Amino acid sequence: MLVDRVTIRIFSGKGGNGCVAFRREKFIPRGGPSGGDGGRGGNVYMQVDKMIHTLLDLRYRNIYKAENGKPGSGSQKTGKGGEDITIPVPPGTLIRDVENDVILADMIEPGQRILIAEGGRGGHGNTRFKSSIKQAPDYATDGKPGIEMTLELELKLIADVGLVGFPNAGKSTLLASLSEARPKIADYPFTTLEPNLGIVRTSEYNSLVMADIPGLIKGASDGKGLGKEFLRHVERTRVLLFLVDSSSEDPLDRYLTLLAELDNHDAELLSKPRILCMTKTDLLGGESPRRPPGLEDNVPFLSISAVAHLGLKELRLELDKHIEPPDLDENPAIPSIRQ
Repeated sequence: MLVDRVTIRIFSGKGGNGCVAFRREKFIPRGGPSGGDGGRGGNVYMQVDKMIHTLLDLRYRNIYKAENGKPGSGSQKTGKGGEDITIPVPPGTLIRDVENDVILADMIEPGQRILIAEGGRGGHGNTRFKSSIKQAPDYATDGKPGIEMTLELELKLIADVGLVGFPNAGKSTLLASLSEARPKIADYPFTTLEPNLGIVRTSEYNSLVMADIPGLIKGASDGKGLGKEFLRHVERTRVLLFLVDSSSEDPLDRYLTLLAELDNHDAELLSKPRILCMTKTDLLGGESPRRPPGLEDNVPFLSISAVAHLGLKELRLELDKHIEPPDLDENPAIPSIRQ
């Protein structure tokens, strides 16, 4: 089950209190103050784990608390710092501070780690307050409180190719034919109720991630059908593969309708490379669909049958032209949102 939106509560650790103590040792009169500082509270981090593909774990465990710092003690001993916690998230996770309605981070790159909530500073022991005029201070300070936050995590799938089409256009069948993915396939609309991912090998040395997005209908960007909930997953794809049933009376109109829905959702989607595929050509009795008049010259056109495995080799070659190996830093620096 793909869980792509959750709300969690996080607590960084409270700093430990400073200690009030005085040195009392034989043969050492007027030992003076010896209270140590409290330890710092634990931090809360988030880190991208490329082995995770859903927010399911965070749905069932939605409260995360870092450890509090320990109080200081005599002999100027500083308290132990609280243990940090790191929350793993899948690539493509958007983190939003609910109370302030602010985007804190966009977790994309594998290994990316960010400090979300810093632990409280430890309090000062009475040793810190000793001076020439105050040689025996009998007070210390408490540790600073940690940070409490309510976060909304939204997953936008990261894929090389996103399949876009009306219900029953053959998206799931194509994904199953090109990869080891096994999405649900049936002859009724809206069979796909959540995005599916598959690894597609395009050549001997290259492969890509393909995402099967639930079918769109006219008005999807305004909330009709299932499209509005899943349109955001198209945002992270690098290439858009439009699938139109070859039995459609006006394929170009179907393609333009899909294009308009993407434009209404996010106009930047139209800047992505696009490919148009006519599907289910095995049902045409040997005829091959022609390129629709009026289709943009820079949009490649192919005709395929995922069931009969017609045109799939040509499709793999076309996809291979658009995909380059990503250049990602597996060990980026750890930034903080609390600058």
